[in-house]
Amino acid sequence: MKVSLILPLFLFAQFLSLTTANAQSPEEEIKKVIELMFDGMRTNDSAKVHQSFAEDVLFQRIISSEKGTEVNSSSFQSFLNSIGRPKEIIWDERITFEHILIDGEMATVWTPYRFYLGEQFSHCGVNVFTLYQQKGQWKIFHLVDTSRKTDCPTN
Repeated sequence: MKVSLILPLFLFAQFLSLTTANAQSPEEEIKKVIELMFDGMRTNDSAKVHQSFAEDVLFQRIISSEKGTEVNSSSFQSFLNSIGRPKEIIWDERITFEHILIDGEMATVWTPYRFYLGEQFSHCGVNVFTLYQQKGQWKIFHLVDTSRKTDCPTN
């Protein structure tokens, strides 16, 4: 009788360990969503980029000028259109994941970046992504960044 109970328990424990080993942490899942967006940018694949985002997205940039600092909002559809247009040079945004903060179904991610047009450095700054879990998948619903040509981080 004991042997007949031990075998099913052993098999169940093996199943759980395999399931747990294949599961990704929320941090890894979030990184994949953001990396998918940048992969889509590099290949002009607006459909791939779109997969990373929620239906209602807020795109913003912090702009500093002689007039002061402003928050500029732009259209997500305009962003997708610009990604999908054929280009002779690759848009290559190279990021570093510095901070990923998660509270339940919401996350905020801080990623310094360097942006290249082909191999030519263009500008740098920081992206801040806000995501939430939608039907078990992380989706970006707010992206705000900075942009400058000096004092750039090295990736």
